[in-house]
Amino acid sequence: MIPATDLDRFLGMNYFITDSPGCGGIIRSSPEDFQVEEVFEEFVYEGGRYLVIEVEKRDWDTHHLIREMSRHLGISQRRFGWAGTKDKRARTRQRISIMNLDETELERIKLPDISINVLGRTNRAVGLGDLLGNRFTITIRDLACPDPARGLASISEEIRRHRGVPNYFGVQRFGEIRPVTHKVGEALVRGKIEEAVRIFLSLPHPGEQERTREARERLWESGDIQAARNEFPPYLHYELAMLNYLAEHPGDYAHSFDVLSVNLKRLFVHAYQSYLFNRILSLRLEKAMPLDEALLGDVVCFSRGGLPNTEKSQEVTEDNLHAVARLVERGRAFVTLPLIGFESRLAGGREGEIERQILAEEKISPEGFEVAENPDLGSRGTRRAALCPVDPEIRVEGDLAHLQFLLPKGSYATVVLREYMKEARGIEAKSSSSVA
Repeated sequence: MIPATDLDRFLGMNYFITDSPGCGGIIRSSPEDFQVEEVFEEFVYEGGRYLVIEVEKRDWDTHHLIREMSRHLGISQRRFGWAGTKDKRARTRQRISIMNLDETELERIKLPDISINVLGRTNRAVGLGDLLGNRFTITIRDLACPDPARGLASISEEIRRHRGVPNYFGVQRFGEIRPVTHKVGEALVRGKIEEAVRIFLSLPHPGEQERTREARERLWESGDIQAARNEFPPYLHYELAMLNYLAEHPGDYAHSFDVLSVNLKRLFVHAYQSYLFNRILSLRLEKAMPLDEALLGDVVCFSRGGLPNTEKSQEVTEDNLHAVARLVERGRAFVTLPLIGFESRLAGGREGEIERQILAEEKISPEGFEVAENPDLGSRGTRRAALCPVDPEIRVEGDLAHLQFLLPKGSYATVVLREYMKEARGIEAKSSSSVA
């Protein structure tokens, strides 16, 4: 296995699963180079209180879009539901539900680079994870290897042999411009609420615009909330909302997160869970334990539509080892790793040893994920497939490569691309917020 880059290691992604040299290149030269379409099971819209729309958008962060749509409609963001957060610097199509809204009211939305298609009405909101997966169409530009077609084909062959790539959480999970979201979550889990707020508001990062970085640095050094309200750039909507709350409620750090939408404020602890997942996955790779084979003590989930479905899981025992092995071989079961939460049950066997080792090194216990100071920020925990099944179709034109592939929900295209590129992977997009 090839060691990862410094940024990857900072986020717990310590290894590549492929040994072939990467072809470099850049992604996201324009939003059209990174296209995403959600994939759902067939659904019949039979009426109800939720209007369901499909939004095609260009260069929009999902949270920013929801905030602007709610403002144009004059309604609360709590009335919106969506299945997954999409990349900002991309052209994406995603499904959104809006509670108690008439179709005609959509005419009030006047936003650039979006189009809206009404799908129908239902009695159930669109919720996180409701989709089956996402279909990606991506262009890599400026490939930097002598024979791109051969080099990419060699990597594809290795991916097929491993039946996919490690199902790491990509940098978007942690903040693509400012990857510190998991550090906020770590402070919350440790009960250091004031420190969590301080990191979110004022920890500077080199990837940000100079104006933003300088404002954060001044707040980091001074702690002056009132001065920061005047100095923070207006595009830092989330930070300004929290600063305003703290100015009116001095010292109430725990509930300052409540000014954020439910989905957004839960990203912090979820990001720390994701970091721990990446570390557990990396240690499993380091110990040469397979991702495409179930071992005693592992916990597996089963497939739905050929993709991992973690709603149902089972521990691998002496009694079922051979039966589970056959299911894994046929792609009908997948080895899972934990997203640690306060209700998490750790695996047995060698995998359980890895999970306990990471928790010991982090000096963290599952109980901390309840976040006693503000339970709305906590997480019960869940499981996630260790392997991301993928088989990209690739077409090479000179120093360009066009890739198409389907990923399970929650898996990251950039994690697939890192195996092919193995170098700096992108154009940093200017963002209206520090939260990805």
